[in-house]
Amino acid sequence: MGAVKLQLPLPKNVDGVTLDPNPDWTFDALLVELNSIEKKLNASSKFTKTESRQLSASKDNSRRAFVMQVSDDDVEDMDRDTRNEVGDHFLMGGKRFACDEIYLSDSDQSEDDQHIELQRDLMDKVGLVESALSELAHDHQLTVVEEVRDQLSALEAELMDESEKLASTLERVERNAEARREMNRKFDVQYQRKIAEALDDHLTTVQRDHEHRSQIEERRIRDDAAREEAKRKEKAIQEEKVRQERIRAEAKARLEAERVEKEKAAALEAERKAAKEAAAAAAAEKKSPETKTTVPLEASKVSRDVTSQPAKPISDGQKHSAGNIIRVTENAQKLEEKRLTVYNEIAAQNEALGLGSNKAYRKFEMEIARRIKTITGSKETVRVKAVELIKLISDSTCPQSISIAMFAQKVVSLCVNPTGSFNSAVYAYGRVIVQVTSKVPLAMDILIAELNKVCIFTVPKYIVYSEAAFQSKEAYYKAIGYAEEDGKIESTDSYVDRLSAYMKLYGALVQTEVEGCQNLHGLREGWAWIARFLNVFPANLYTAAALQAFLEMAGFSLHRRYKTQFRKLLDIIAKDFLTALKDRGDAKLTKVLVNLRSYIESNQFLNEPEGWRLRSSLESHNYNLDSGHDQQYHYQQFY
Repeated sequence: MGAVKLQLPLPKNVDGVTLDPNPDWTFDALLVELNSIEKKLNASSKFTKTESRQLSASKDNSRRAFVMQVSDDDVEDMDRDTRNEVGDHFLMGGKRFACDEIYLSDSDQSEDDQHIELQRDLMDKVGLVESALSELAHDHQLTVVEEVRDQLSALEAELMDESEKLASTLERVERNAEARREMNRKFDVQYQRKIAEALDDHLTTVQRDHEHRSQIEERRIRDDAAREEAKRKEKAIQEEKVRQERIRAEAKARLEAERVEKEKAAALEAERKAAKEAAAAAAAEKKSPETKTTVPLEASKVSRDVTSQPAKPISDGQKHSAGNIIRVTENAQKLEEKRLTVYNEIAAQNEALGLGSNKAYRKFEMEIARRIKTITGSKETVRVKAVELIKLISDSTCPQSISIAMFAQKVVSLCVNPTGSFNSAVYAYGRVIVQVTSKVPLAMDILIAELNKVCIFTVPKYIVYSEAAFQSKEAYYKAIGYAEEDGKIESTDSYVDRLSAYMKLYGALVQTEVEGCQNLHGLREGWAWIARFLNVFPANLYTAAALQAFLEMAGFSLHRRYKTQFRKLLDIIAKDFLTALKDRGDAKLTKVLVNLRSYIESNQFLNEPEGWRLRSSLESHNYNLDSGHDQQYHYQQFY
């Protein structure tokens, strides 16, 4: 602990006696002060003195101060020599009498007590003034010590209080800092949330704008495609009409030429007969004049009968046997004509209702097209799209004939430019078609008729090239379904790809079975198609591509239904059709030939095709594949 400078807590002047904590007196001044104190004490009743102490200053001590000192090292010696040396201690020379700064500590308490006892012993041996002065110094020392201790305690208490206040202040500052940090964190989170919301709103706006632009662009593309499709169809219809008119004109010209030739031949024959009869009549006239008038009458009668006999028209059977350009079974042709009649009636009815000119119908068409294009291979999507399409077709704001025609056209248009997702979604298309047509049966006839128009192989029907029937190869290509763009016929590869897409859609449709829905064009029609195909179709690139696409889509379900009978059909294809295909020696047939042979030899029809089962549970999943009473179907030819 450092030095402490003591201050007397008493008044500086008591009864005329001045107290100085730092006295600097000369010896004469001290004597004067002591005499003054003694006089005051004598004047009081408590103290009496018979003689006063007279101290005179000598010359040697006149300039020396009186100093009273007690050394800590001489405490023990003072006990022995106190009585003999008391006077000498008080009279020791010194320069000044002063109370030096006191250094106190807890360890000095015993020494202070010993010093106090020593002073008490000394006070008993000295005079009254010295005793009073010693007692006053002792009291003053005790008071100073007590005051120092009190001040130290107060200082310690104050330091502790200050420490506590400092700790409390630091804690409060820390709490405030933590609260400020927490508030800053909350502000940061709120600010970040606002930023995220603003960014999300901005991105949503950008996305909405992008979608809006995409819809506008898509609408423009669809409108352009629809206009091009309408132009193409109109052009195709006109060309078909021209071709039919040409065929009819040619047939009529042939019939007329044949009739004229027959008439000429009959006239010549009649003339020959008349000439013979005239010669015979002339000879007979010579013999018998009675017959002269009858012979000309019979000749004219024969001539009149020959010239008046009408020419018989050529029947369809005679025309096919002569030209043989269309190959189709009788049943398939009747069904095609029946569907085409219904299709034409619906088309005429829609044209009368203003299809193509009413903007409200255009909006309806866009809704149907959007739902068909967004069909995917999941059960929920198929169910939702089927319900939405049924609702749109049954909507009273649009005539059902128009909505059915739109539905059929949009489904068939999926095959025009098939994308990579077409093969995985074609089974989903089939399921949606079956669910929609089970509620709207007329839609199935219109859809199949639309397929028959764009792809004759779905009938199945085949047109043989004939120079007599077609003026050029391009006319034949248009007749079998080649598309024309900018006055040019599309390539064979493009046509084969589109042909395969049509046949895949048809194959996926006929094999589809949905629980609770009737497929109006189901597996029985698929079996009939493949039988008619083998009966009338030749082996070439077009027929091979159509057969491959159909088997890839419907072969799995046909084998599940017909089992050994289907294997017999595959054997016929392998022995007859593939052999005839190989004998053609066309390099373009290599790929399709290898694919068909691999399909049959590796038994790919036993494997479930990709996309056949929807991503969620499929309704046909509950079918019992190992039924104990399999129906046996025999190979039949459908004519």
